Amino acid sequence: MILTVTSKYLNSCMQFPLVSRSGRIRKLVAEHRDSDISRIELLSLPGGAESFELAAKFCYGVNFEITSANVAQLCCISDYLEMTEEFSKNNLGSRAEEYLESIVSKNLEMCVEVLQQCENLLPLADELKIVSRCIDAIASKACVEQIASSFSRLEYSSSGRLHMNRQAKCDGDWWIEDLSVLRIDLYQRVITAMKCRGVRPESIGASLVNYAQKELTKKSSLWNPSSQPKVDFVAGSSGQERLVVETIVSLMPVEKLAIPISFLFGLLRSAVMLDCTVASRLDLERRIGSQLDIATLDDLLIPSFRHAGDTLFDVDTVHRILVNFSQQDDSEDDMDDASVFESDSPQSPSQTALFKVSKLVDSYLAEIAPDANLKLTKFIAIAETLPAHARTIHDGLYRAIDIYLKAHQGLADPDRKKLCKLIDFQKLSQEAGAHAAQNERLPLQSMVQVLYFEQLRLRNALCCSYPEEDHKPMHQSWRISSGALSAAMSPRDNYASLRRENRELKLELARLRMRLNDLEKEHVCMKRDMEKSNSQKFLSSFSKKIGKLNLFGHSSSRESSSPSNSQRTDSKVTERT
Repeated sequence: MILTVTSKYLNSCMQFPLVSRSGRIRKLVAEHRDSDISRIELLSLPGGAESFELAAKFCYGVNFEITSANVAQLCCISDYLEMTEEFSKNNLGSRAEEYLESIVSKNLEMCVEVLQQCENLLPLADELKIVSRCIDAIASKACVEQIASSFSRLEYSSSGRLHMNRQAKCDGDWWIEDLSVLRIDLYQRVITAMKCRGVRPESIGASLVNYAQKELTKKSSLWNPSSQPKVDFVAGSSGQERLVVETIVSLMPVEKLAIPISFLFGLLRSAVMLDCTVASRLDLERRIGSQLDIATLDDLLIPSFRHAGDTLFDVDTVHRILVNFSQQDDSEDDMDDASVFESDSPQSPSQTALFKVSKLVDSYLAEIAPDANLKLTKFIAIAETLPAHARTIHDGLYRAIDIYLKAHQGLADPDRKKLCKLIDFQKLSQEAGAHAAQNERLPLQSMVQVLYFEQLRLRNALCCSYPEEDHKPMHQSWRISSGALSAAMSPRDNYASLRRENRELKLELARLRMRLNDLEKEHVCMKRDMEKSNSQKFLSSFSKKIGKLNLFGHSSSRESSSPSNSQRTDSKVTERT
């Protein structure tokens, strides 16, 4: 800004209110007192002509109101013009400072408005500590409001204990909307101060979500996965959005579940689209992996933005997320919530999370399988990320592999075999097994395995239908054919066990036949002896054998039917075998 002063006023200008109250202008006028025409240049005037006009009004007694909208300008212009108490009592500098300390610092909304005005007054506003004072006031007020809100939600339970009502609405976070108007650098400093003051992580997370949505939803494709265009967005975007994403990622609280997973996925899409730093993307992937069990299929469908010949979806990013999920330690640091991870037993929440993620991965594989550009190695890498015990049933994995085989009909036989080795055919449901048995896209070896396990399942069903025929040897045979034990035995070992038990049954039947033949021969010999003997002594002694003879005759007549029964049993075992 330039002030023009003629020579005839130079001697008397010291009496002007503006010159008398401003130390800077007084010095400049004194330097040009001997010139005919003097130009006073005010370089880098904070706030421009508007600020200088306010200072001039103050000097000449023109009434105007000091408000939160102009107090930052007045503080900066008064410091620049050196309008201090040294040159005039109750000068502009002291008046602006008084208003800032007594009025603005006690009101959070006014502090935010002053910070917003300071965006165009940096770095002078920072040097005068206007920014730091407002940030400290905002953090303190937010913390106090949060404590007051927490006390308001305290209530007594039926047992007389004092507890927090988590269902009641939290009214201490009304400042979240106010902070969204700040520029990203000032917003970062405010959130950092709040974290140091102990503001709840959930409140910090809610503020980050609100700020990001306001700054980034101008690009609707960043947050709407169903309308992602296949274009190179990075070339046409400014660095402002990239700076916002990277800053928000750095401000995220470390506590798990403090930020919704849907927001994390939206931010990850933005980071990929805007080509943010690798550190920011890896941090987002790690956070998503720690709570992947609550994600949805739409969350995982991250489009691939850059290469025209690449896959439709960003498979590499999803693979890294799954690796983070698989490698996470349940006993780990502050990221773990004790209410979520408590034990490693099969019924623990971590095991439940593993089952949920396995279903999610199978659905994701089925969604990306029709992509003609999807390589077999990437498909297998996604499927093998989870441990073997994660899938209790393989119907979803079988469906995804079948879709991939249908979309990639030119796949070589070794590749098809390698792909189908991922499926445990014993873990297919009856419907999936029936479909696989007739699926010509599967390799022949896989179809044989399906038929074999379907036969075992049928035998189990027959065993359950006829429980009265479960003799001890047969019962053991059915148990070995059951799903629980057959899962621990190879098909060859299972078949050898059945043959061995069949041989043992046949040997037992042969021993029974030999015993029956011996009894029949003894009976014939005794009848022959009776016909040759005529003496009374022999008859009296033989009378004792009559009972035995009748007994043998009765048992032989009863057991004479045994060979036919044994033959039926033998034929039944042979048929089952």
